[in-house]
Amino acid sequence: MNAANPAVHPPSAAQLPVPGHGPLGQRGMAAVLAALFVLVVLVPVLNLAVPADSALHLSASTVALAGKIMCYMMVALAMNLIWGYTGILSLGHGLFFALGGYAMGMYLMRSIGREGVYQSDLPDFMVFLDWKELPWYWSFTEHFWYAALLAVLVPGVLALVFGFFAFRSRIKGVYFSIITQALTLAAMLLFFRNETGFGGNNGFTDFKRILGFSITAPETRATLFALSGAMLIAMLLFVRWLTGSKFGRILTAIRDAEPRVMFCGYQPLYYKLTVWTISAVMCGIAGALYVPQVGIINPGEMSPANSIEIAVWVALGGRATLLGPLFGAGIVNGAKSWFTQAFPDMWLFFLGALFIVATLWLPNGVVGLWQQLRSKWQANKEDAA
Repeated sequence: MNAANPAVHPPSAAQLPVPGHGPLGQRGMAAVLAALFVLVVLVPVLNLAVPADSALHLSASTVALAGKIMCYMMVALAMNLIWGYTGILSLGHGLFFALGGYAMGMYLMRSIGREGVYQSDLPDFMVFLDWKELPWYWSFTEHFWYAALLAVLVPGVLALVFGFFAFRSRIKGVYFSIITQALTLAAMLLFFRNETGFGGNNGFTDFKRILGFSITAPETRATLFALSGAMLIAMLLFVRWLTGSKFGRILTAIRDAEPRVMFCGYQPLYYKLTVWTISAVMCGIAGALYVPQVGIINPGEMSPANSIEIAVWVALGGRATLLGPLFGAGIVNGAKSWFTQAFPDMWLFFLGALFIVATLWLPNGVVGLWQQLRSKWQANKEDAA
């Protein structure tokens, strides 16, 4: 074949779109990183060091809410990695998030010790259901390091196995979205059963301590918030590096023209499987940080509706932009916190309206809208000059 024909050569980094920076550019990225760093430092200080009667004091509930939203931002980053950059819409990422939460929840339940209602070495729900001993899969969960390992391995291995068979069978598009939704629904129904040993409908709650520290102590909550913020920054930098690398450019090529990528000599299966597994692991880590801060984990976290909501975060913020998912998760969950208190019956209608607005009028999300407004302002400024 003719060497001048670009269709027969692997795409170079210069030929593929450069992901990872987004409409806000390098300055926007630096500003967001700086803002996150300031929040990680400032919020605990305002909570712990500022007197409660001061206008600058942040309550424990505010710290917990901010930490929870940061965990959601990690999930949005993970979702954007697989959907925005690779073009694979998952409606099951809530499952990976919940599995990470359950892994940490098992450790937190074991940490209660004999301080439960029944004063038994077994978790209260097991005593209530007349369990005589811990199931084998609860072994070693009294160790924090083991629970942390489970929070990474369980979502990662499940994603690896599921993704291998799905991608090898070349399932894509809406069909892939449907089977991921079916997967999380099946898992939710399984975890609802009392005999599975995961607390059934009620899940895990009434946590007492983590690593020997009281889980309700202000210092512990501030530390968990700071850890969530630090992990969010680390994930943001990791995704920026990954999407800006050759690997990330191949992911974007798979999103835009998978047959051509195969024709160029690349095997999309391994790229999709790798990014799919990485995305699941990120969700598992977010879930493990989420549970100690909210104090509960139950099968409702696996609801297909939660996974759909994750997709709404990314769509509203801006797919295939590095910072868009963070804004989307922050906007939706900030609004959710307010709506569920002020207008609890209207939240789902508002969420649906957000998705419609994002689909019809904000194809590039709020980040894209900001770029459009900035471009118009610059154009008007040039015309005026």
